[in-house]
Amino acid sequence: MDAPFADEEDLFQSDFYSLLNVSKDASTDEINYAFRRLSKMYHPDKHMDQLKKKQAEIIFGKLKRAHEVLIDKHRRTVYDMYGEKGLETEGLEVISRVKSPAEIIAEYERLQREKEERRLQQRTNPRGTVSVGINATDIFDSYDPMDVYGDSRPGVEMSSMSVFQSVECPLTTRDTAIIAGNISTHNGNGTGAFLATWRRLTSDKGWMEMEGTFGSEVGGSVKGFRQISKRCFGTASCSLQTTSRGIRPSTSTMLAYQFDRNFQGRLTWNAGIPSALSSVLVFDNQDHHAVIAVQLGKSSTFLSMSYTRKLQEHEAKMRAALRLGLTGWMLEYGFEKKITQFSVLGATMVIGLPQGVSLRIKLYRGNQTFFFPIHLSENLSTSAIFYGTVIPVVTFFAVKRLIVDPFLQQQKERELEKTREEHSEKMARRKREAEAAVDLMQETVERSIEAEENKIGLIVVKGLYGKLQCNDDGELIDKECIDVTVQLQALVKDSKLILPENTSKSGLPGFYDPCLAEEKTLFVRYRFRNRLHQITLSDKDPVRLPQQKHVMTDENAPFISINRS
Repeated sequence: MDAPFADEEDLFQSDFYSLLNVSKDASTDEINYAFRRLSKMYHPDKHMDQLKKKQAEIIFGKLKRAHEVLIDKHRRTVYDMYGEKGLETEGLEVISRVKSPAEIIAEYERLQREKEERRLQQRTNPRGTVSVGINATDIFDSYDPMDVYGDSRPGVEMSSMSVFQSVECPLTTRDTAIIAGNISTHNGNGTGAFLATWRRLTSDKGWMEMEGTFGSEVGGSVKGFRQISKRCFGTASCSLQTTSRGIRPSTSTMLAYQFDRNFQGRLTWNAGIPSALSSVLVFDNQDHHAVIAVQLGKSSTFLSMSYTRKLQEHEAKMRAALRLGLTGWMLEYGFEKKITQFSVLGATMVIGLPQGVSLRIKLYRGNQTFFFPIHLSENLSTSAIFYGTVIPVVTFFAVKRLIVDPFLQQQKERELEKTREEHSEKMARRKREAEAAVDLMQETVERSIEAEENKIGLIVVKGLYGKLQCNDDGELIDKECIDVTVQLQALVKDSKLILPENTSKSGLPGFYDPCLAEEKTLFVRYRFRNRLHQITLSDKDPVRLPQQKHVMTDENAPFISINRS
């Protein structure tokens, strides 16, 4: 199953910036000022009651750690890059204090590499491909209903099948062995092969690879890569293969040049049977991918163009391609969509001469690929094109709406409930710490309210944080939220309430996460200059109060209240 949480422990890591209520680009002076201000509320010496003193020691300890890390440029650099876990990396404490942030990062990455080397022998990278060819031409091509020698009804049959599996075995930091095998059958004829590959990093600018094939055909190849300059690189390979027709040698070279960040050109020459020369231009950025290729060869001369639109918000891709050759043409169009965290489903229609009409369905699951090429018609059948296009689209949205989405929602709810059960003790501890922080800030809040009332300043009337869903009467019907009125008033300074962006408010003093790993909202109703204001924000939006646009037009509107019934 696809777990909705990448690292559950990260849900309980402190956010040092939120804890001190400073932005991620805050200066040392701003961090020191925030720490001194919070120390007035949470320093153990400020409290005489023994219970409050113990509560203050816990909270002040967290504030002190956050302050010590953020005012130290070396530790802050590591924390910004890798979080609290980075600070706990073995060996980090011996890094020289005179190194620059870039050197600190390089040293940290070196320590991480050494840690990975110790686990090197335990890692593998399995990859596999299963391809099942289906012949469905009887459905769309004409057949003889008077055929007395066979079944006259159109049928679908499996015409071919192949399975490929490989496993990477790291030997050292520079050497990797790859073991692979494949078997295939087509119209009753089967082949198979075992492949063994050794790959070595020769330097930081190149690698080489040797491969041997044993089975229906025996052969070997050598391939190398070299970074020629900052923008230019090349590959070269040569192979020798024994077939039923004798020994077949071949060589291939490719030269690539990166014109700019998104534009690359490649020139490839293949010498063998068949031989060809090809030139490719590739444009690629976050939203678009386009390729133009020209190939000249005895048996394969063509011009091809393809364009892919990347729909980042929907985690999907749309692709169209056209290929024109001396012996025919081919048009492709398709769609690819991420359906779960580790699964991608795609379908492509292929229309052309002389191959006819085909539908190619692909499912990527992790490092496994399942490929189903379905041959629909030997001719350019309009019905094959129509049904091959419409049926997969309708089926996809129907299955996604009726099966996949409900399943993923149920799975997410089960995983969320499981996570809450497993971490119920940690959640309860965070809640107790937040309640203790609120108890410690009561005196400060009372003074803040008195001072703000005297100058008709900012007074928080109501603050709610969590999953907010209100009914028509303005009552909060969802119980997964907390009252943060006191916590927000404690952060008011000189009639202003400022919370930085890009940090979860669950890390603020007195806050905690009431709805673990779900989207949260902050509701604030406040009074300023004797007028009511109101604002609702998402969890990581910045808060700047007061603002004229927050003024309520109907000051008699009911207050949002928690409905526990």
